[in-house]
Amino acid sequence: MSGAASLGLRTGSCGSLAAGGGRKAGARGWGWRGEKERLQLLHRALRLVGRRGAGLLLLLAVASAALFCSLFAVAKDDNTSSIIIASNYEVTNAIQNSVYPSTTRPLMSSQDQYSASGVNETEHPNQLLLPFANFTNHPCEGFAVPPTLFDKKRTGPRPCPVCYVSVDQAFALMPLQASQSPVLEILNYVAEDSTTANFSNRGSAFGGYLSLEQRNKSFDITNSMTVHCGFVRGKKPGQGTGFDINNDDLLEMEQCRGLVVASAIFGNYDMIQHPRNVSELAKENACFYMFVDEETNAYVKNSSSLYRDNKIGIWRLVVVQNLPYKDPRRTGKIPKLLLHRLFPNVRYSIWIDAKLQLVVDPYLLLERFLWRKNATFAISRHYRRFDVFEEAEANKAAGKYDNSSIDEQIDFYRNEGLTHYSTAKLPITSDVPEGCVIIREHVPISNLFTCLWFNEVDRFTARDQISFSTVRDKIRAKVGWMPQMFLDCERRNFVVQTTTWRLLHSPTTEQVAYILGVVLQAGIRCTHVKAYKYLFCC
Repeated sequence: MSGAASLGLRTGSCGSLAAGGGRKAGARGWGWRGEKERLQLLHRALRLVGRRGAGLLLLLAVASAALFCSLFAVAKDDNTSSIIIASNYEVTNAIQNSVYPSTTRPLMSSQDQYSASGVNETEHPNQLLLPFANFTNHPCEGFAVPPTLFDKKRTGPRPCPVCYVSVDQAFALMPLQASQSPVLEILNYVAEDSTTANFSNRGSAFGGYLSLEQRNKSFDITNSMTVHCGFVRGKKPGQGTGFDINNDDLLEMEQCRGLVVASAIFGNYDMIQHPRNVSELAKENACFYMFVDEETNAYVKNSSSLYRDNKIGIWRLVVVQNLPYKDPRRTGKIPKLLLHRLFPNVRYSIWIDAKLQLVVDPYLLLERFLWRKNATFAISRHYRRFDVFEEAEANKAAGKYDNSSIDEQIDFYRNEGLTHYSTAKLPITSDVPEGCVIIREHVPISNLFTCLWFNEVDRFTARDQISFSTVRDKIRAKVGWMPQMFLDCERRNFVVQTTTWRLLHSPTTEQVAYILGVVLQAGIRCTHVKAYKYLFCC
């Protein structure tokens, strides 16, 4: 019996086939063969394919096992994060309470003016959808993020619950009138036939080589203003200005009204992420635009079966030519901060970095972060850092930008009066945003804010988190307006950083650095196979 046991044959134990429910005698199958018989079959198979074939099969099996194990681990991790409601934020109770005041904006009685049918019923694990009904008090009034829960297995940032109304309700609650713009009512933009490089000034031809005097004057807010806001040359944004766009695309962009959801990929750095849980109402009324350069467009056309007539899924691709900057990161700040110039007739916009996937209907975001708070600009704060000086040091440590340029910018802001963040700055809850998502209404004051924010990016480093608070504080000192900042865990509720496998041939140093940075931040392993000059990234 010891010999039988060593071969793995079942004996009269709890696993005995004699017990009820066993397989019938004489039944054949791989799982029911003895060890010796299985080895004989494997040996015959290897003889049929030969030594070289056996090696290839073995290599394929190992590679497949590694791939599926990695995908399973990532999928398991992603699924787990989508249902956890804990957060890991080092903020005081005073800051927490300032983000969630007990009052909400009064409701508009506009439910009879709009209706929607065929709304996508797909739910998101962390969202609370409320049925459409007439109400005087907002259904989400009193809702608060649950207390912080710590998980030893997951110590990084995670999503938290967000209370949304239904899509029908959100659309019905859209304000009938544009929001008030304090002090500033008319905003015009500098346009010049030709811009001569003045190397005593900072910036670029695209930004107009703004002088320090012009920069400082742009913060003196009056009823009517004309400021630098990119696209200085040419007839209109996208025509001979740098960041040039096909006339057909420009015409389509001018026809976009209401809401635009936008993203961009330059230098073929990211994979296009397709939004999920978008209602039929949003598909019919909102525009979805993805700005790409020629390199990225060529890759998408050759690699995606979804590409049809300059569209891929819900995204309309707009190919940009004559890029004004060599750095793709700085080029990406143009659509990120200047959507009001690219879409002159749009009322609302949502910017999403290309690395993120939208998983909540865009109208729910407008209702939750703008209309409910009576805000015109919403952005999440950084999940860990609240101080610009700490953010600058983190950028230097991570090699995000040239250290001397970061130091120069910080020294300039310090001389202007920038101080470390503390609770003494409340109701300001942070000096550092997580700028991968911007939700805003296009009114003069919010347009001015992004214009002046872009001018800082054009003048100094492309790290917009460093310049955000300086522009905000200067505008707030003049007119009392400032962006609404919400928790990063709320942002992670409606966008997710998805996992994608991709193969880059002969990647550049910048591509390797960028992808590895994204991967490390997401906590995912990435393998760079130097021998074959291939980069497998996820």
